[in-house]
Amino acid sequence: MNFETNEITAQVAQIARDFAVQHIKPHVMEWDESQEFPLHIFKQLGELGLMGVLVPEEYGGAGLSYFEYKAIIEEIAKVDGSIGLSVAAHNSLCTGHILNFANEEQKQKWLPKLATAEWIGAWGLTEPNTGSDAGNMKCTATKDGDNWIINGTKNWITHGKSGDVAVVICRTGEPRAKNNATAFVVERGTPGFSGGKKENKLGMRASETAEMIFENCVIPDANRLGEVGDGFKQALVVLDGGRISIASLSLGIAKGAYEAALQYAQERHQFDKPIASFQGISFKLADMATEIEAANLLTLEACDLKSKKQPVTKVSAMAKYYASEVAVKVSNDAVQIFGGYGYTKDFPVEKHYRDSKLCTIGEGTSEIQKVVISREILK
Repeated sequence: MNFETNEITAQVAQIARDFAVQHIKPHVMEWDESQEFPLHIFKQLGELGLMGVLVPEEYGGAGLSYFEYKAIIEEIAKVDGSIGLSVAAHNSLCTGHILNFANEEQKQKWLPKLATAEWIGAWGLTEPNTGSDAGNMKCTATKDGDNWIINGTKNWITHGKSGDVAVVICRTGEPRAKNNATAFVVERGTPGFSGGKKENKLGMRASETAEMIFENCVIPDANRLGEVGDGFKQALVVLDGGRISIASLSLGIAKGAYEAALQYAQERHQFDKPIASFQGISFKLADMATEIEAANLLTLEACDLKSKKQPVTKVSAMAKYYASEVAVKVSNDAVQIFGGYGYTKDFPVEKHYRDSKLCTIGEGTSEIQKVVISREILK
């Protein structure tokens, strides 16, 4: 691994940083309080190429690597984790699934619209009663001539109501049977496909999380991604990349909280000294900086493996697990350093604290990451 940030990565990070400060930062609490999904922001990000980061230029994307992708998510999440979450879900889940498993005709049809954010993407795996137990999903697709009929509900779906197109993993075999799921692309406006309840969340409140409901939703076989029965295998590959997304998101939140705490600790005086001069505070800052650096290196290793098309399952799970737990710990310590002010909405760390917890749950809980890691090391 080369630990130096290359020029392209640095330039892309600067673009994302400038955009976040100029267009996102002034509205963070407004969107948080109202739970507004600021669609116009994602359209602007699309114009900058930040909604099709990994998509090759031939399909209208930026054609960049996972290193640039990591930098983009981080810089946005430093300012607002919820915007970072939506950028990550659009890029790595919906768009990533089509990029990895669609045929050429399907790529030409959907990727250009997703890469430019003309269309916002959603990805449906989780259901009300099958979170980690995805092999037992209830949402089914039944073959009917040249069509498939989808019935069921997906929940906890980013852009479940506002997304223009969704990749949906449906059960096409018996519950818990091997190779019992298949992935399909469903466009908004298809009869029988609707958005359901929008969740009222602790954090990440400007990122829309909602149900997707399918009631005798008929789609053509041309919308099937890959072979019948390969849906769950495809999902695991998509989640390998998605875990790099959440690790990067976690890093951004952690860095945002740490940088705010570092600055505050040097400005806030008690007993005629900056509170950073007291070991109780300086040692907290030392732990925060060390843990962020360790999480960063794990995430960079995952990016490196992914870019080289080498096996990444173990390292991406480690990066996601460790970085997400670090985000929670660092955000918690940042609130403590701010004291009473940290508990108010006048300072940024309370939002970092609320946003951070989702990182230990979404795209595989910390407990599931331990399952993945232990399986890999015990092979």
